[in-house]
Amino acid sequence: MMLNDCVAIVTGSGRGIGRAIALELAEVGAKVVVNYAGRVDKAEETLQLIRDAGGECIAVQGDVSQTADVDRLIKTALDHFGKIDILVNNAGITRDSLLLRMKEVDWDAVLATNLKGVFLCTKAVSKGMLKQRSGVIVNISSVVGLSGNAGQANYAAAKAGIIGFSKSIAKEFASRGIRVNVVAPGYISTDMTETLGEAMHSEVLRAIPLGRLGEPEDVAKVVRFLVSPEAAYITGQTLSVDGGMEI
Repeated sequence: MMLNDCVAIVTGSGRGIGRAIALELAEVGAKVVVNYAGRVDKAEETLQLIRDAGGECIAVQGDVSQTADVDRLIKTALDHFGKIDILVNNAGITRDSLLLRMKEVDWDAVLATNLKGVFLCTKAVSKGMLKQRSGVIVNISSVVGLSGNAGQANYAAAKAGIIGFSKSIAKEFASRGIRVNVVAPGYISTDMTETLGEAMHSEVLRAIPLGRLGEPEDVAKVVRFLVSPEAAYITGQTLSVDGGMEI
């Protein structure tokens, strides 16, 4: 149990990649704070899966783009578990559209959740980590943040911003024993990719050397490695989990 007695917050962990990360960390001993924005039913499912496997967890509703919600998330975690060792910034949304058709409100919404949310959660959790002189932060970006994608200028900008943000914070926090890394998933089988039509699905597969979509567990296992003592000398890095898509 390499994460025994560690406390982890995973934002957006009611379903999809976030749920897989929460389950993976719980499996190796972490106490998990499941954050969700609106789907309480999905968050409860995640909690039950963790508890069925013998893990310890709580759920905290909160919009990561709102300072008050983030502060409440961190306070609840500290009140319940006494410390925070791991933060996984996973929460994200899409509002896809070609640039000339993109509404300002959709640009703002994606940047607020996907990038500002990372800033707010990292800033809020870092106070305790700096004091205890230890901690690990993993931010979930995307292959789109590395290569761009037509119709996703807002999403690509936010995910690219996460990478630059993470490198900067890794430099700021390294001397205090805090590591910051990024995972950039490719096309993963989640609710987001289920909406792909057959033609788009075939086109995506042609762009992936390994010839399949990834599973949430593929991402979760990389996150588990990065937050574990096995990755103690890794910080400021971006690991692509994309079946070779970026190459």
